[in-house]
Amino acid sequence: MYSISGYGSMIADKGRMDAYVKALRQTVKPNSVVVDIGTGTGIFALLACQCGARKVYAIEPSDAIQVAKEIATKNGYGDRIIFIQDVSTKVKIPELADVIVSDIRGMLPLFQQHIPAIIDARKRLLADGGILIPQRDILWAAVVEVPHLYDRIVDVWDNNIYGLNMTAARQIVINNWGKGWIAPAQLLTLPQSWAILDYPTIESPDISAQLSWTVARSGTGYGVSIWFDAILAEGVGFSTAPGMPELVYGNGFLPWLKPVFLEVGDTISVNLQANLVGNDYIWRWNTCILHQGDSSQVKATFQQSTFFATPLSPVQLRKSSSAYLPSLNEDGEIDRLILELIGEGIMLGDIATQVQEKFPTCFANWQDALTRVGNLAQKYSK
Repeated sequence: MYSISGYGSMIADKGRMDAYVKALRQTVKPNSVVVDIGTGTGIFALLACQCGARKVYAIEPSDAIQVAKEIATKNGYGDRIIFIQDVSTKVKIPELADVIVSDIRGMLPLFQQHIPAIIDARKRLLADGGILIPQRDILWAAVVEVPHLYDRIVDVWDNNIYGLNMTAARQIVINNWGKGWIAPAQLLTLPQSWAILDYPTIESPDISAQLSWTVARSGTGYGVSIWFDAILAEGVGFSTAPGMPELVYGNGFLPWLKPVFLEVGDTISVNLQANLVGNDYIWRWNTCILHQGDSSQVKATFQQSTFFATPLSPVQLRKSSSAYLPSLNEDGEIDRLILELIGEGIMLGDIATQVQEKFPTCFANWQDALTRVGNLAQKYSK
């Protein structure tokens, strides 16, 4: 979840906001019904009202929605915006939307439940002929020469001052990806489009692509940079490409296991996959580099995945096995008692008293027990 300051940073991003404002003005008509998914502090819902929307359903699971309500009231839109604190996939509305607007991307559009939420909203909440904002995102990639980004990841593990072998940690960080601005001069290959997320038709959050480049400029390759172009409405959008004005999203950087010197004419192929597992994506980028495209002269091959970036203990792996027979620990027993008492319709204060009495060594006082009870009530009660 974003902080209020985080939402402020997004609103302050003029390149992003100007594009969304233009898209809303182009698509929201007088008497339009609008759904704003991930409304945060309500900026798109408010702008939709300014554009003439008759009703806006502003959906947000976090408590930032309380701030959005106050802002809407102070701006005279409290009667036109219905605020719903929940995830959009659980929300039902009494009328279908003419426009659905959202920006629940992270650094890239392949972020948590972004695509499943759009698919669900398109099918359940959008009227026939309705409009999605954004319309599509185009993903791009190129091989880059970025020693500063690479050193930021591995230098502390490769060159620690204590003379220790830290390769176990290096193996984890080098199989992860992160944010890093790329300049056009740092590209060693021409950018290549590897996916188009067409939101009016997309059906799966998973992406797989085979990318191939011929090196255009000699230099040392450190990995692959990824970014996106957003088309919000007809003729309206923005880009996070190298050389474009910096936006809140940034560029992604997938590092290689080691740097490779590349010559003009060398070929690089990368099998790039992003698969949504639970609430997060597992990324894979398998690389093969050939000298002058000659399959008999392999410069390097790398097999990488964010799966390898997660430290896994044998104990935790055993607990995930289908053959594992679990039993509740003390925390589990506490939670079970709380949920059972909630199910019996007992007030939270009385539940806290019973929980403290049964587990006296786990709670310093009644208020600590009430906090634990309240947290579960917020998560599971109606």
